Amino acid sequence: MPFIEFAYNSSVDSTTHYSPFEIGYGFNPLTPLDLIPLPVDERVSLNGNKKNTGGEGLTCKIQQQIEKKK
Repeated sequence: MPFIEFAYNSSVDSTTHYSPFEIGYGFNPLTPLDLIPLPVDERVSLNGNKKNTGGEGLTCKIQQQIEKKK
């Protein structure tokens, strides 16, 4: 079952042109090994600005793709 979930979440949607995983996390994993958690020191950031880099631009692109599809 995990491989089916991985395949679904990494497949590109025809409307948005992004995978569900890429929309949520900002990158598309190449293999399930890319999902292995990093050590706490590397994934925790005290600076909130670093946590959301490029999210707004991606949201605008997705909204434009949905409007084109309509």
